[in-house]
Amino acid sequence: MTDPVFRQIDRPLAERARDLLDRLTPQERIAMLHQAAPAIERLGVAEFRTGCEALHGAAWLGTATVFPQSVGLAATWDTAAVEAVGEVAATEVRAKRAENPLVSLNVWAPVVNTLRHPGWGRNEEGYSEDPHLTGHFGAAYSRGLRGTHERVWRTVPALKHFLAYSNETDRSTTSSEMSLRTLHEEELPAFREAIEDGVAGGMMLAYNRVNGTAAHTQPELVAEARSWTDESLAVVSDAGAPKFLVELQREHPDKIHGAAALIRSGLDSFTDDDADAEPTLTAVRGALEAGLLTEADIDRAVLRLLEMRIRSGEFDGDADPYASIGIDHIDLPASRELARDVVGKSVVVLRNDDAVLPLASPRRIAVVGPLADAVLTDWYAGTPPYAVGIATGLRERYPDAEVEVVTGADTVALRASNGRYVRSDADGSVVIADAAAATEEALFEFADWGDGILVIRSQASGRLITGGAWPLRADATRVGGWIVQESFRRVVHADGTWSLLHLGSGRWVRTLRDSGLIAVDGVTPEQAERFTARVVRSGSAAVASAAAAADVVVVAVGNDPHLAGRETEDRPHILLPAASVELWKTVREANARSVLTIVSSYPYVLGEGVSDAPTVVWSSHGGQELGHGIADILSGDREPFGRLAQSWPATPEQAGDLFDYDTLRQQATYRHQPGEFAFPFGHGLTYTSVAYSAVTLSADTVDAPEVTLRHPGFTPRAHESVVTARVSVSNNGERPAEELVQVYALRSDEAAPRRLLLAYARVRLEPGETREVELPFAVERLATWDDAARVEGAPRDWLHEGALRVRPGTYRIAAGTSSQALPAEAALTVA
Repeated sequence: MTDPVFRQIDRPLAERARDLLDRLTPQERIAMLHQAAPAIERLGVAEFRTGCEALHGAAWLGTATVFPQSVGLAATWDTAAVEAVGEVAATEVRAKRAENPLVSLNVWAPVVNTLRHPGWGRNEEGYSEDPHLTGHFGAAYSRGLRGTHERVWRTVPALKHFLAYSNETDRSTTSSEMSLRTLHEEELPAFREAIEDGVAGGMMLAYNRVNGTAAHTQPELVAEARSWTDESLAVVSDAGAPKFLVELQREHPDKIHGAAALIRSGLDSFTDDDADAEPTLTAVRGALEAGLLTEADIDRAVLRLLEMRIRSGEFDGDADPYASIGIDHIDLPASRELARDVVGKSVVVLRNDDAVLPLASPRRIAVVGPLADAVLTDWYAGTPPYAVGIATGLRERYPDAEVEVVTGADTVALRASNGRYVRSDADGSVVIADAAAATEEALFEFADWGDGILVIRSQASGRLITGGAWPLRADATRVGGWIVQESFRRVVHADGTWSLLHLGSGRWVRTLRDSGLIAVDGVTPEQAERFTARVVRSGSAAVASAAAAADVVVVAVGNDPHLAGRETEDRPHILLPAASVELWKTVREANARSVLTIVSSYPYVLGEGVSDAPTVVWSSHGGQELGHGIADILSGDREPFGRLAQSWPATPEQAGDLFDYDTLRQQATYRHQPGEFAFPFGHGLTYTSVAYSAVTLSADTVDAPEVTLRHPGFTPRAHESVVTARVSVSNNGERPAEELVQVYALRSDEAAPRRLLLAYARVRLEPGETREVELPFAVERLATWDDAARVEGAPRDWLHEGALRVRPGTYRIAAGTSSQALPAEAALTVA
């Protein structure tokens, strides 16, 4: 018997999908619309789930290779490396699917929302403040996820989150107000390259509203994204968004009307109520019965979902070229090597005024601070198979040196109102106030992560106190969870006693009567235990002592990705926390040979006492090889490679208003800011001296291109007007330079960005080498939105009331080491 057409791999995708659709009953078609699609046994179609997290490696599936956060991947400015990370992530997703067939090959990654404001709680998930660079890196990661097979995709990436989403506070009710200029110049380009290049097969819609209307019900925007490709693009909702449309955004009276609006706007798959599909299916059936939807509406959505499933090889059997990937593909030696290589490439040397770096051969190294030897992972990370912290990496690199680790946390004994000290047993299963003295088992380290957020570690168990258990336990291996259970706030009363507020629940820590057990269940401050606290060992004193005795001090500060900035929670401010500032000052008073090493998900304003730190290095949370990657750079075993893809403001005011999406009006991001950033977009040092002497252009004058609806990316297309900038760059030092040659357009016109990245190239320059680097760019990249311009044949809707136009005039085409260091330039006249 001949296989059904949908199983015939030599037939076109659309034909296979249509055949399968035609075999489904109306109710089976409706069932396909939910994220948990049931099996159809009579056709041999398996149960299916949309969505698998793979932001910087396979996530939420157990052990997997953990790479640097996306903001760190972008700091490599190396699309080949970013693509390679995507390939490993997809391979490990495939490996997990071999173990569990419900693991989806529809991966919800990458995030291509622009990092227009560093206060966004999900800053670590994005790539850059520049929309075109964001789209470029997103396309590279998607290419790795997709694979190179012509027919079958390794995984099917879905870009997140469409559109204009970069605040967490009240994210489902706030409206991102978008001028057409902002939409076409700063939002849409971030999504376009991956879709246009055919390496993204899906897209997730955003929680927020756009100009007052839910992003989930903006048919013109979805149609615009689908117009970038001739291929199918499956659109999924963000989790819970369908119900939010009714309950929070209140745009529709009930779920029936909401479901109809979502499908008519272009949504294909409902991510709602976890695996319980019935509420969604009931709403869709109700919309059909009410005449709000037609069967053709359902068929269009289901067809796109079936095409997505066929793309992944689901119905190909052994003809799936990736069918041999098994669980043995997790944590391969090559994946470990790539993880280390990418961390090293992502580390940015921000300042090296004292030439402390690279380190010579220190005999005694002090590594101090909360991230001295800790490797932290974020919400969208997998579980690393191992983890190498900074101190461990340095200890391995300098085996003859003494490496001392001091976290800077105070060691405290707490005496409860019953007169007994709080203690923990060795496994952390009991936290109780019954100790007669402040012995070692009654000692706890209080780590301050800023803004009064404390994490408490038991010395007896070596683990964190968690309020997720009743009564308290001290057995948490990390801070984590959708609602963090390991964070507390200390309240010091007038008499010096302490009370502890559990931040995850908003309840107070108290001692249970008679038993002495400690629990989080006090509703009012009056019910809180009032502890008498004794600081047994001062963290500050320990830091000062270690620093004074060391040849060099590495001060490791930054953030915990689950605290004070994460999904659902924007940052309270963008200043370096006071505890980190004080730690740095303590070290500098004891030892001038110190390196401020910031490991964080986002930029900081360093502030008074730190802004002039002479030696500063930054890394994102780099995953399992963090310590090796940082040690490789600090030691000089590899040349500094990383460059910032997001500016670090000098003051909080430079970042603008988190809720104002008009970056031009705010003069925000490198494109519009008139002042000097502390560390600008594109910045990063080498250990040598690089000089730019000249820029020449292949043409000094060009005609203005025709108006257009789309900005080109960094790779010019055949139909575009191309100018090549030739940049002369020299390495005048004694070490090789891994240089990032950057070319910008500079303009003082109010309608145009002050600076606009046009092209970049990575080059390695040997000592004494001079090279002329060619960087082609499309003249169309200079286009800005013009409300009066029109493109013939453009859709007649609100989104296209205008067009992108390159305005005549003279543009300065400048080259250098960052968006603010552009010593060489030439003039380009657009006639």
